[in-house]
Amino acid sequence: MASQLSSLCLPNSPSLPFNFSLCRARPSLAPPAATPSLSSSSPPPSFQIVGGRNSGWRGTGVAQFGGDEEEADWLDLDADLCHWTKGLRTVQWYPGHIAKTEKELKEQLKLMDVVVEVRDARIPLSTTHPLMDSWLGTRKRILVLNREDMISKADRNAWATYFTKQGIKVIFANGKLGMGTMKLGRLAKTLAADVNVKRRAKGLLPRAVRAGIVGYPNVGKSSLINRLLKRRMCPAAPRPGVTRELKWVHFGKDLELLDSPGIIPMRISDQVAAIKLAICDDIGEKSYNVADVAAILVQMLTRIPAVGVGVLQNRYKIDVDGHCGDIFVQKVALQLFNGDIHQAAFRILSDFRKGKFGWVALERPPR
Repeated sequence: MASQLSSLCLPNSPSLPFNFSLCRARPSLAPPAATPSLSSSSPPPSFQIVGGRNSGWRGTGVAQFGGDEEEADWLDLDADLCHWTKGLRTVQWYPGHIAKTEKELKEQLKLMDVVVEVRDARIPLSTTHPLMDSWLGTRKRILVLNREDMISKADRNAWATYFTKQGIKVIFANGKLGMGTMKLGRLAKTLAADVNVKRRAKGLLPRAVRAGIVGYPNVGKSSLINRLLKRRMCPAAPRPGVTRELKWVHFGKDLELLDSPGIIPMRISDQVAAIKLAICDDIGEKSYNVADVAAILVQMLTRIPAVGVGVLQNRYKIDVDGHCGDIFVQKVALQLFNGDIHQAAFRILSDFRKGKFGWVALERPPR
C-alpha cells in the first residue's frame, strides 16, 4: 500500500510526503491491483477513511461521504477526529506571558460584578477553558459567541437553545461589525444592577459596574471592547497572542471593562479540540503542522452536508478522490503552488477562515 500511495504525484512532479494516518484504507483480501496513476489513461484511485466509532454513515465501518444526508452525525465525526489525530504531532501552545496573566486574572476576577466569557461561535465547546467554571464559581456570567456571522442560522438556533436550557445568558456577536455589542453592555449593567442597591443600603456611594472579558486567544475579546467603546482602546489583530496584559477601560460612568489576554491550558489534553483551535486560527501557527491540519479540515468538510465534496471541487477545480485529506492537499499543491505543500495547506485553511466554503460550524451541541 505504501508504494501505491507514494506514486500518486503527477508525472515529473517532486515527491511529496504523506501522513498515512489521514488516508487509511480498509484491508482487502483481493489480489493487489496495478499501481494507480494520476495520468489521464487511468481512472483516479478511490480511497476510504476507516476508524473511529461507527465511522460510516450506513454502519459499514467505512466512511461514506457526500450525498443527501440531512445532518452529519457529529458524535461519529468527533470519534473519527480522535482516530485521525492519532500519530500526528501533538498540538501544544503556551506563550510565556499566559502563566503570569492567568495568576493576575484570577485575582482580578474576585473584583468582578459580572464576567463575560467570549467563545468562537464555530467551536463553542473547544474554546472554553476547562477550569473556567471553578474560577467563576457563582459569579454572574454572560456567554458571548463571537463571529456569529461565520455560522448558519440553524447553528445559532441550536446553540441558543442549548445554552438557554442550561440557564446561561448567551449573546451572539460580530466583533468586527459591532453586532451584539450594545446588547452586551445593557445586559452586563442589568445583571450587576443589585451591586449599587447593596452599596446604598450600606450608606456607600454607587460605582461603575465591573465586567471582565475573558476567553481563549483570538476569539475577539479586544475587538468587542473596541466596538462597544466606538474607538480603538485595546490592541486587536486577527491572530492569537496580540493582547499581553490586563487593561481596564471605561465605558461611560456606569461600566468598567477589563480586557485580558487569551487564557489557554498549559497542556491541551483534548487533541480533537486542539485541531479545531488550529483550524479556526485560535492558537499559534507554530504549534501545529499546517499540512496535517488542512488535511483533517478537508476530511471534516466532506462529512458536513452543508459543504461536502462538491464545494471543495468547485473551489479548486480538483477531484476529491476518496476523500483523503492528504491527497487533496497535495493535489492542490501540485496544481496551484508548484508542489509547495505548506502554501497549499495555508490556502485551504485561509479559505475556510474567510468563509469561502460557506459559513459552517465545526461543532454542534451535545445530544
